[in-house]
Amino acid sequence: MANFKLTQAERLCGKKRIDALFTSGNSFIVYPYRIVYRSASDTDNVPVSMFVSIPKKRFKRAVKRNLIRRRIKEAYRKNKHILTDTLQSQETALDMAILYLDREILDYQTLEKKLKDLLQKLKEKVCKESCEKNLPKPNDS
Repeated sequence: MANFKLTQAERLCGKKRIDALFTSGNSFIVYPYRIVYRSASDTDNVPVSMFVSIPKKRFKRAVKRNLIRRRIKEAYRKNKHILTDTLQSQETALDMAILYLDREILDYQTLEKKLKDLLQKLKEKVCKESCEKNLPKPNDS
């Protein structure tokens, strides 16, 4: 049975780790999200550490930002198994930030559907990167 909790250890915090994520991480967009991710060095025995960011420039009221953040975290919590199962089998860990790009507050069903697409795409990218690292290099002789 899948673990549907979002524990404190799974939340990314700490200025150094967040700065490292944004300076050396990879990113892509699945609208209305932009994800920034990198392989984690300090794993804390969790496959993914994440945080959600909602721009204050687009949503002035904290109530609206918190509503979107809660919806995104709930959608992630219910669908994180898409990504975590693969990472656990490969024994790798990720730090990731989910950034909300839209100017409107979308309904939960839309946010969840797009987050599933995002996690699936991230899973494919991580699998591709780990396969490239594990491939033996051809000899030049």
